[in-house]
Amino acid sequence: MTIVMTVIGMLIFVIGLLISIAWHELGHLSTAKMFGIRVPQYMVGFGRTIWSRKKGDTEYGLKAIPMGGYIRMIGMFPPGEDGKVTARSTSPFRSMIEDARSAAYEELEPGDEKRLFYTRKPWKRVIVMFAGPFMNLVLALAVFFGVWMTFGVTQQTTKVSSVSDCVLKQSDKRTTCQPGDPVAPAKAAGLRAGDRIVGFDGRKVDDWSVLQDRIRATVGPATITVLRDGKELTLNAKLIENTVGKTDGQGGYVKGQFVTAGFLGFGPARETETLGFGQSVTHMGDVVDQSVTGLLKLPSKIPPLWNAAFGNGEREPDSPIGIVGAARIGGEIANLDIPVTDQLVMYLNLVGMFNLALFLFNMLPLLPLDGGHIAGALWESLRRNVARVFRRPDPGPFDVAKLMPAAYLVAGVFVCFTLLVMVADVVNPIKIS
Repeated sequence: MTIVMTVIGMLIFVIGLLISIAWHELGHLSTAKMFGIRVPQYMVGFGRTIWSRKKGDTEYGLKAIPMGGYIRMIGMFPPGEDGKVTARSTSPFRSMIEDARSAAYEELEPGDEKRLFYTRKPWKRVIVMFAGPFMNLVLALAVFFGVWMTFGVTQQTTKVSSVSDCVLKQSDKRTTCQPGDPVAPAKAAGLRAGDRIVGFDGRKVDDWSVLQDRIRATVGPATITVLRDGKELTLNAKLIENTVGKTDGQGGYVKGQFVTAGFLGFGPARETETLGFGQSVTHMGDVVDQSVTGLLKLPSKIPPLWNAAFGNGEREPDSPIGIVGAARIGGEIANLDIPVTDQLVMYLNLVGMFNLALFLFNMLPLLPLDGGHIAGALWESLRRNVARVFRRPDPGPFDVAKLMPAAYLVAGVFVCFTLLVMVADVVNPIKIS
């Protein structure tokens, strides 16, 4: 039964993946057709075509490998300097450029001269290329807001889960008290598991990260207002200075880093609470901020990822994860002994994070990503506007094809990184159970 549920869970994720990819490519397709660009193909997946049907100018199909998708637009690059699209050279870089240019015209038909991508104004090309990632962002927002406002968000709260018996330095990695260890200020003040802290030192508080910051900024006497059995009580505590884990600004901790700060000595409880629209907007900002930070830190994650894949390194919880790893998590979710609604929420969150990652990744200003084509169109617009202001000749379309050698290099790096993540997901996967 476990194997069957694992397969079912993986299939659920794959279906969500295919929907996300199809939704992304639909953004490109719809805007391209809106601006009169001919699109010969709309494909979900790579490799061998397992199903296709032609409607109008476009062949719609599904391919065997669900690792991505694409639409093929006519005339992605302008003709070469000689006005041709099939020029060849002994230079390998020149060959890359002209091969890409040739591919952009290989399905050219009579009458297509006015339906080429590069002939559209830069702002139209920006819309076409941005529409794909934007669709992923829209789907991510719809999923996240739907989950947060309907099912809620599980997060740390000001409710007390546990109270420390003594003062321990987190850097010592010791978890048991020994004779001579001072009593924790929270225990000495009479704080109990189940109490909900509603005020600290005379100021109301209902957010864990805010309470955490106030505790860490305090050394010495402080009052703690708690809600216990429906009644408010005021406890007097004397906070001490202690070595504690460095926070990430979101209520969590930075692994392996410590600071000296005020210490009370209790653990916060995790609760699921529904959010209003305004709270969801704020929470979405936090999620995007964390995702952008994670994307910028991606290069620094490669060495530990390599050690996790080919050495004895531990797979870090915030390690990059690929489609294989996400599918494995989908299989794990199906086997969790939790209510079906909780499983559904986990699947939706997985799909939401995948779509947010697609949006952010594709917005990088690098070819062959959508962001690279957007950057090329914006640069062309800037060149033409500058020429117009200074009454210079129109420099014409920006030849993005000349950047193809760099695009192949970027693609090669992405492929190597994808393979590394795939190996790590197989031999040393991230697990949620």
